[in-house]
Amino acid sequence: MTEPTKTAIAFWLESDNQKACELARLAGFEVVLFDMEHGVLDLPALDRLLPFCKALGLAAYVRLAEATRPNIQHALDIGADAIVLPQLRDLAHAREVTEFAKFAPLGTRGVGYGRTQQYQGATNEFFVAENERRLCYAMIETAGAFADAAAIAALPSVDGLFVGPGDLSIARARGAFAATDADLEDLRHIARAAILEGKQWGAAAGNPRLREAALALDPAFVTVGDDITALAIGFSTLRAGAD
Repeated sequence: MTEPTKTAIAFWLESDNQKACELARLAGFEVVLFDMEHGVLDLPALDRLLPFCKALGLAAYVRLAEATRPNIQHALDIGADAIVLPQLRDLAHAREVTEFAKFAPLGTRGVGYGRTQQYQGATNEFFVAENERRLCYAMIETAGAFADAAAIAALPSVDGLFVGPGDLSIARARGAFAATDADLEDLRHIARAAILEGKQWGAAAGNPRLREAALALDPAFVTVGDDITALAIGFSTLRAGAD
């Protein structure tokens, strides 16, 4: 696993774009977060791009389309350094699905055969090492998960919390995210919940005000944008320069 520096700067990959990964790494990004929830990536693309990104020196994280056993096991077996589980309803839901990410005794992850085992049989040492090196982040973006954030952080199958400010703002009856004082306080609440349990935390921090508040609390990583936004900014800059 490529160990990200503290705080690691990440980008979302929304599309099957190998060159975007190369350019991001050249620009100094340390983590790629494959967005299987809102992006247009499929498993064959993930299987091809994830080891490519790791070879570039990027830590490879995956936000799943849905927190199900098949999705979790596919991402981990492909070699994700960390997974981010979206739309967790509450503590009970978080406990159920995060256990899919860990081998017994921490969870109920199934044993496969492939890349992470170097295409050999699993050993007891492999199970211990996988539980430590494949991180599971519980995404806090619903009202129920926010209320249970401290208890979710305490789960042995959870390595960290990840703040989803857009959906959380809607869930908390504030409407579209605007980086209000209440949004920032929610972020601090989630960060404190992770820190008190000795767990890592991260945030989707494309908004400068939210990012400033996040960085003050030493997250493990923050995302600052995505490949599509970078492309849009690039084209806008090129067009403006032609006038």
